[in-house]
Amino acid sequence: MGGASIAMAPFLQSLQAHAAGREQGLPKRFVFVVKSSGVEKFNLVPEGIENHFLGDDGEKLGNKGRKLGEAINVSLKDHKLPEKLAALERFKDRMTIIQSLSGDTFRGNHTSGFGALSCHFSERVAIAPSIDCLLGQHLSPGPYPMYGMALKGGLLEAGGKLDDSYCYPNLSAYKGGMPVAYQASPRKAYLELFGAAVDTPKQLERKLALNGSMMDFLKDDTRRIERQLSAEDKERFAVYTDSFDSLQRIEREKAKLTDKIKKHAPPLTKRYDSELPSDRIASHFEIGSAALIAGMTNVLTLRMDTLGVTYRDLGIQKHVHALGHNDPGISSNGWDGLRCRMEIEKLHLKHIADMADKLDRIPEGNGTMLDNTLIVYMSCNGGDHHGGQADWPFVLVGGMANKLKMGRYLEYPKYQEKGHRTIANLYLSMMQAAGMETAETFGQLDTNLKDLDVTGPLAELMVG
Repeated sequence: MGGASIAMAPFLQSLQAHAAGREQGLPKRFVFVVKSSGVEKFNLVPEGIENHFLGDDGEKLGNKGRKLGEAINVSLKDHKLPEKLAALERFKDRMTIIQSLSGDTFRGNHTSGFGALSCHFSERVAIAPSIDCLLGQHLSPGPYPMYGMALKGGLLEAGGKLDDSYCYPNLSAYKGGMPVAYQASPRKAYLELFGAAVDTPKQLERKLALNGSMMDFLKDDTRRIERQLSAEDKERFAVYTDSFDSLQRIEREKAKLTDKIKKHAPPLTKRYDSELPSDRIASHFEIGSAALIAGMTNVLTLRMDTLGVTYRDLGIQKHVHALGHNDPGISSNGWDGLRCRMEIEKLHLKHIADMADKLDRIPEGNGTMLDNTLIVYMSCNGGDHHGGQADWPFVLVGGMANKLKMGRYLEYPKYQEKGHRTIANLYLSMMQAAGMETAETFGQLDTNLKDLDVTGPLAELMVG
């Protein structure tokens, strides 16, 4: 098979699946968009639906302070979206808002860390695989099972300078003790993913040959070292030798996609060097969308910000940490902390809408790429800033091959009330929609919910 045929393999597989009437054979993709300091819940409720997150005086209620109420499961069709979600209006039939899932067992101070995606109490140390990595290992035939980009690493770092290389935001992990390194620099992410777009054929051939020779040398070198190690050290050292094989595999897979990379790589612009948070976020979404379209990965995780990030380009003068405390004098626009937080979330949701639009313009099977993709907007902290994790909101956009019910507003009963569900149930729903075999539970169980049924996926979200 020629190089062009290999490069077009994912596209040809899509055509073959469509021709054979096998929509289930089309690729499935997930994008996790994760912000810090919580997602506000009270301004996610569409008009005409009782807002359990506001008191009788119209003021926001705190975590676990929300009103009691029955489960809500209604169509979004007849309800106007709140201001915060206005950018997603055109995708209302392919959006589902989920409120009041809990993750109280793995609460942290300002973040649940790895727990947000693994459902284990592991704020700073990876002790279990995260949902994005599990999905990536199941779904991705491309070079990267899962690809992550972030503005910074550690959540509470001081200073406004953004990271400029790999960083560890304590969010994703392939398994215990193996966290995922995210790329902070848009320029470096571009060159890592789309280097073939700027390489000549001769440069690409030389790079592959050089990488192959180097990897062979390193593997030979590690074998010599391994003979001198104890049994315990050999097990630890195996992680490094495995990484050599992974790097070599990634380069081979990228070489197969050279034609698609050149077709779909975005222009390499000066914005990729900007340190303005809004520019950096825009660049990450642009690169991430292109990576999905080119088949570089089927699972993408974007870490929006950290507590040390200041959105001065939005007219906000205080960092995200201060906004969580609603410090006075927050904004040159006269906004208080709640308004600032909403403007930041609106920025993120606008980029999600733009990504959805790009994917929706690309035909796939009987629909579009968006119909086989699920974009998930969430936070690494279920509560608002310091709050508990009893009411963890999610905004889902896409279709996931008609495996999930979209165009809905789902709100579950309050924490510990009959009918309450957890974020683990949502992740089980995602895994089942992706075609994975699952157990009845995922992650660490909450003993405070031992009298409730918190097994299996969210029945209200699943089709069939």
